[in-house]
Amino acid sequence: MAGNAATNGNPIRRAWLLQALLLGWALLVWGRLFALQVLDHHALVQKARRQQSRLVKVHPERGLIYDRHLHPLAMSLQVDSVFAMTRQVAHPRAEASALAGVLGLDSRLLLARLRAAHGFCWIARKITPDQSRRIHALNLPGIYFQTESKRFYPKQRLAAQLLGYVGMDGKGLGGLELSLNRELAGRAGRELIELDAHGRPLQIVERMPQPGRSYILTLDQNLQYVAQQELDRGMQATHAMRGAVIIERPQDGELLAVAGAPGFNPNHLNRASPAALSDVAVSDVFEPGSTFKLVTLSAALNEGLTHPNQIINCQMGAIRVGGVLIHDHKPFGDLSVTQILAQSSDVGAIKLGLRLGKRRLYRYIRAYGFGRRSGISLPGESAGILRPPPQWSGMSIGALSMGQEIAATPLQVASLFSTIADNGVYHAPHLLLDNFSGALPAALPQFLSSPGRRIVRARVAEQMRMMMEQVVLNGTAPQAQLAGYTVGGKTGTAQMVMPGAHAYARNHYVAWFGGLVPLNNPAVVILVVLENPIGLHDGGTVCAPIFHRIAERILPYMGVPRDLPLQPGLSEAGLHDPPADFHPRTLAASPSAFRREAEQARKLLASLARGSRPARSPVPAGTGNSSIVLDYSSGERLPDWTGRSVRDVAEDCQRLGLDPLLIGSGLARRQSLPPGAAVHAGERVEIDFSRSPATSAVNSASPIPPAR
Repeated sequence: MAGNAATNGNPIRRAWLLQALLLGWALLVWGRLFALQVLDHHALVQKARRQQSRLVKVHPERGLIYDRHLHPLAMSLQVDSVFAMTRQVAHPRAEASALAGVLGLDSRLLLARLRAAHGFCWIARKITPDQSRRIHALNLPGIYFQTESKRFYPKQRLAAQLLGYVGMDGKGLGGLELSLNRELAGRAGRELIELDAHGRPLQIVERMPQPGRSYILTLDQNLQYVAQQELDRGMQATHAMRGAVIIERPQDGELLAVAGAPGFNPNHLNRASPAALSDVAVSDVFEPGSTFKLVTLSAALNEGLTHPNQIINCQMGAIRVGGVLIHDHKPFGDLSVTQILAQSSDVGAIKLGLRLGKRRLYRYIRAYGFGRRSGISLPGESAGILRPPPQWSGMSIGALSMGQEIAATPLQVASLFSTIADNGVYHAPHLLLDNFSGALPAALPQFLSSPGRRIVRARVAEQMRMMMEQVVLNGTAPQAQLAGYTVGGKTGTAQMVMPGAHAYARNHYVAWFGGLVPLNNPAVVILVVLENPIGLHDGGTVCAPIFHRIAERILPYMGVPRDLPLQPGLSEAGLHDPPADFHPRTLAASPSAFRREAEQARKLLASLARGSRPARSPVPAGTGNSSIVLDYSSGERLPDWTGRSVRDVAEDCQRLGLDPLLIGSGLARRQSLPPGAAVHAGERVEIDFSRSPATSAVNSASPIPPAR
């Protein structure tokens, strides 16, 4: 019976054991479900969203930048960016290899990115139209496109340092693009990319982007072009390292042109050297040399310490200050104050500086804007170098009186000339005229001048201008003389200080010339500076001729009346008789005059970045490039652009892979290749634009004569 009881008990124990196992298994399942659906619910939902969707920032259309006549200097074009939804990529290795071949990427790195991503993966941002067409033709599964904006500079390297450049994310990285980035950029939108039931991406805009504000600058693109062309011409002739030209309207401080060299094309930012990105006019500092004597002499006149005809003994070119013997560039005896400026006597300037004394001289230096930033809307503006009087040595007052022991930007020196030109009133230099949202304003902005700040009396400024005329007529700058116009100016030649040392570098000079024209009622101030010209290096020899060429070309264009009779043998424009094929016409009515100048600067203007493909035919001789480039037909015909806007034409050229030269503004009137012509990637095409008669009047002055 005991055996029967044991036998009967075994099934019961087995049943209890089975129930316990089932209960334990159920508890494990319930626990796991609780953990997944309750404890880890939020994390898992976020993980699923990351795998199945992606929130992409939609960059707004960046605001445009115009010159004073509403010629576009910077705009944005719509281009494609390519991305992958990795779950749909059936053959990652093959697709990575195909995409890398089109985009010029490393296929192994691209494959690693595809495998590492879970869902969304950028392949390449802002690709060329040619690359977009080739990727579309591949029809790869899981590869999609997103439209983005790409910054485009239709005038290429014109005013590049001022305009600046933007990065791949659309943020300004230099120039006005950086300082005005917040206003130009607008407000970004958001787009949600999710996979539907069939694995196809759905793009849902959650927030529309708000376009940025557009800006109108004080620059005149035609004056900017002349300044850049003549600066480049001077750089080539003198082999200078760097240079700058500033054209300023003295009545209000408006900058009409600011050219720098070396330059760069912001459409080809990856080809620019670090030196070319620096804005020489506002960021780099140099000793002003003898141009600074304008401060010393005007201060002495304003304080009643001298007058233009007073005779001063210049001691045959030697004076001892603070125990240091200072030599003039040549021995002078008795000179009037006017002759001291005309002949640029260091000893004469030092004697006037000693009359002023440290405190008064320093006060005038600061009043003229040296040692402080002007507040111009450009990043990286330098305040220059100016030590306060307690830090001066015994010879500092002598050195400062003739333009040493101080470093200034070309912009500060240009403001000095403008102050004298505007009867002793200082106006802070500025670039911005107006800004707006949306469409162009119906009328041009009203240019209102600021009241400015008086530095010296009007009578003193008038005396200074008369003395500056003698610099040109009988002094150090005879090459600055103009036919039909009175000119006042001042030369400067300064030695460069060796980096990291307290000594001047031998045979390393900075040459200056600043001029104002016409003398009694100056319309413009033109400043030229060249760093380290080879051979001749004084401002009157290397900079004054650049001033001369710029002035004789821009004054007729600006409609500035002559104040001197023309001499026989000179044309009405104050130039030597023009060639027979030169027909004066307004730039607005016929952009051909501006185009002829563009032809002469063709070698200086790099083409726009396009798809990088090899060529079938050799590069033309003289380009300095021995590589071979293949000629690929785009398979397209050239459109008829008549009546189309600059933006429309630029976008078409971007789509076709063409290299456009856009001349003028308004609506297209002429194109160098006829409509319907077969075009090839990288081919140059010129398009002339002009405004309607109602708006073209702003540019109705005489044309700018071509360079001789």
